[in-house]
Amino acid sequence: MTADEGPRKRAIADSAGRAAFYPARVAAKAWRGRIESAAEEVVSAPEIARIVDRALAGPLPEEIARSLVRHRVIERVMSELAASGELERLIQESLESRQTLELTDRVLASEEMQLVLTSIASSPELRHAVTRQSAGLAEDVVAGVRRSAVRLDERIARPAQRQQPLYAGIAMRAAALAVDALAALSIFVIGSAVVALIASLVGGIRPHWLGGSLLGLAWILVAGGYFVLFWSAAGQTPGMRLMRLRVVRPGGAGLSVGRAIVRAIGLALAIIPLFAGFIPALFDARRRALPDYLAETVVLHEGPGLYVAEAVPADSSQAGDDELPRATGRFPQ
Repeated sequence: MTADEGPRKRAIADSAGRAAFYPARVAAKAWRGRIESAAEEVVSAPEIARIVDRALAGPLPEEIARSLVRHRVIERVMSELAASGELERLIQESLESRQTLELTDRVLASEEMQLVLTSIASSPELRHAVTRQSAGLAEDVVAGVRRSAVRLDERIARPAQRQQPLYAGIAMRAAALAVDALAALSIFVIGSAVVALIASLVGGIRPHWLGGSLLGLAWILVAGGYFVLFWSAAGQTPGMRLMRLRVVRPGGAGLSVGRAIVRAIGLALAIIPLFAGFIPALFDARRRALPDYLAETVVLHEGPGLYVAEAVPADSSQAGDDELPRATGRFPQ
């Protein structure tokens, strides 16, 4: 058999096949309309409807659903829609439709939604989360200020002072004093506003110099009482607590009311000449300023591993700088 005989035989076979099926195709075209009419009659018959109803009432729907899940038909369809971009288009059209907007407005304006929002807003969980977030932010800010003050103290410290890291430097004490001054000023302003409101009911305070004198005296009492109260009761003011500082007597004991008053007077004397009373803290090995010299106190860092009672010996007021206790800790981070 030559090379040309194979294709020739296949062409003859194809022609013969088409000729053989030609009558069937002609018959199908002729009967197509009748077959469609017969199919419509069968489908619309009440018997077919009853059969379909019985099938749907049986386990067939569940079987179909299980089959769809088993073969992951829905996932395949959604993947195909997502790949073709039709899914995004359908979602966009649904979101932009007028019915969706009206439904959203009705849901937001419903009493049930208002109750849900009220319940969420008044829930203790939300208040706790907001409080925790605010507290965390405040702690981060205070920690940043504390680290910056510590670095500044280390830069300006003398070699003898670097060997005594338990004693607070001038930068840390300045930050604590700024917080305390703001707190005392807030108390004074609020108290003055209350007194002024009450005085306005009786025509105010006359003469004006008397009002100014009373304001000055009130500021001295508020500021002095603020420091005396916290130093004698807790050993630290709110500003010192934020900076983790504590003021103690020799031996680590707390301050009495009298010693706290002396220290408050020393603080005022140190501030009056443009804060010159704090200059000795730059040179003293225990970083004592004028208030500490007058009240015989020291200001220590307070943190993990720092024990105030062990940091200062009982006879430290008479000890020389060479006999001071050597601290083994580091500045708190």
